[in-house]
Amino acid sequence: MKGRLGYWLRSCLRAGWLNLCISGLFASSLLLFSQLALAATPETSTDDLIHFRVGVLANHGVQKGIERWQPMMEYLSQEVPGTHFEVVPVDFDEMSRQLLAHELQFIVTNPGQYFNLSSNFPLSWLATMKSHMHGGATFAIGSTIIVRADSQIYTLKDLEGKHLVASDPQALGGYQAAIGLLHKMGYNPENYFGSLRFLGFPLEPIVYQVRDGTVDAAITPFCTLEEMIQDGLVKKEDFRVIHPTMPAGYECLVSTQLYPNWSFAAADTVPPAITQKITQALYALGPDHPAAVQAKTLGWTAPISQLKVIKLFKELQLKAPPPPLHYTVLKWMEKNKEWGLALLLLFLVSTVYHLWLEYKFRQKSDFLIDTERQLKDKALQVERMKSAAILGEIGSGLAHELNQPIAAITQYSEGGMMQLNSRGDADSDLYELLAKINAQSARAGAVVHRIRGLLKRRKSQYEALSLDEVVTNTLALFRREFQQQGIVLTQEVRGEPYSLFGDGVGLSQVLVNLIKNSLDAMAEMKPDREKRLLLTLEYGAQQATLKLVDNGPGLKGKAQDLMASFYSTKDDGLGLGLAICCDVIRQHKGQFTIDNCADHADLPWREGCVVSLSLPRNSGAC
Repeated sequence: MKGRLGYWLRSCLRAGWLNLCISGLFASSLLLFSQLALAATPETSTDDLIHFRVGVLANHGVQKGIERWQPMMEYLSQEVPGTHFEVVPVDFDEMSRQLLAHELQFIVTNPGQYFNLSSNFPLSWLATMKSHMHGGATFAIGSTIIVRADSQIYTLKDLEGKHLVASDPQALGGYQAAIGLLHKMGYNPENYFGSLRFLGFPLEPIVYQVRDGTVDAAITPFCTLEEMIQDGLVKKEDFRVIHPTMPAGYECLVSTQLYPNWSFAAADTVPPAITQKITQALYALGPDHPAAVQAKTLGWTAPISQLKVIKLFKELQLKAPPPPLHYTVLKWMEKNKEWGLALLLLFLVSTVYHLWLEYKFRQKSDFLIDTERQLKDKALQVERMKSAAILGEIGSGLAHELNQPIAAITQYSEGGMMQLNSRGDADSDLYELLAKINAQSARAGAVVHRIRGLLKRRKSQYEALSLDEVVTNTLALFRREFQQQGIVLTQEVRGEPYSLFGDGVGLSQVLVNLIKNSLDAMAEMKPDREKRLLLTLEYGAQQATLKLVDNGPGLKGKAQDLMASFYSTKDDGLGLGLAICCDVIRQHKGQFTIDNCADHADLPWREGCVVSLSLPRNSGAC
């Protein structure tokens, strides 16, 4: 056991399949323990069966492969207690992949595929299949080269420059035997044909290509043409065999010598006790058993010598393709180490120098792009400073000029109120009207002083105020515009109201600007669409949040651009409204955001704009 394990591990290391071998060792241990447990248990349920997957070449398609080999799997499951065999029809590449990945435990294939696999994975032949034809011969693999009956191709020499099809490069009878024949006859198979295409499985389309005149000739496995003629798929008079021979006791024409038939092989992960029982079951299979009839075999016999296949592969290796370019370069460097090292060093230095130049170029390019960006920013700042300076002069002049009429309105209203008070009409409607005029004139004066203070960067005057009152007084200014435009106003107050310490005039100015923007946006809506405005005021533990939501067309640009100074989407706008709003909220240490309704899932509608103001409860610190 130790010698067997050591040989296995050494084979795995040489083939580069250490991980797969470790997995196989683990799987083998599991199978052995399962077999011991099976032997100790008198009755085994279906769930306790050991499942084996048997890969077979699907040379006539997957469905036909299952129909051919499934009775054989059922026979083995009955003959080997405690096991269940599953047939897996595959092609050459898939058989190699699944076997090396330990997805298959047994294979039924030709000797050529066995030698391709044995270099990477330890396999052992259990039995060789006896052909259902030719009296149960065990040499039943070869290549038959067929052409159309009316073709001008009569010899192997005539195949030069012609177009051929075959099944697979790994097919012993479908390709390799014919290539070995050409090589033995002195021809170079690699440059001999005009073209050679591999169609894979099933085999029938290969014969159809010749029948339909798509290709000049086809390489088919031994007896494929005769079986298709017997099944009525093609007519015998339509084809002809090149380099034909019919060995004594055989029933089909073949172009090459014959090689051992398919064999049943086991992976090294299968316990010896299982392989012994399977071998006995295969030898005991009679030619009249339904499994043998369905599998087209007269039974199984001891493994046949593979000497012919070994010689064929040696001959094919003589005409192996030229080594790859990198291998040739390495061989040259081994013979010319000094020159090779010098060229390698030169290549490395050139590569490093090129990378350094690329890095410096990219560095300079990034520096120039960054400098150009800074210059553009400076130019924009200078332009804004000029506009701010001009606006400051204009604002100061306007403030000085507006103060006089505002002061006159205030004095006239106060004089009228005093006159009515002296007459005892302090409760009349005229007195109330004059009081409102006096309040609004005082408010206008405060706004003018605030704008002048903003232009001169003066600090605002903070006092305790009620945000509810600021909102109510601001909405009263737009009561008439709401009625004219038919705007539905909805107010919501959440939480327990409390006083804030801030600039009431400045906050009122912010609300006026925002409501005015919403009215201008909704003025562009279609007349048949309802105009709605939602104003929510939420008192939180740390801050109060005011949201103004309209169902207008939404923002016409990026929010960051709209809040920049002197940027406006209106034809008659100065681009200062939102900039002043941002400055006022920033002085209150609050947050000011503007966004589209589509970006907020908690709003009552998806189209429009939402503005959010957040003021901290202790904003008096500013």
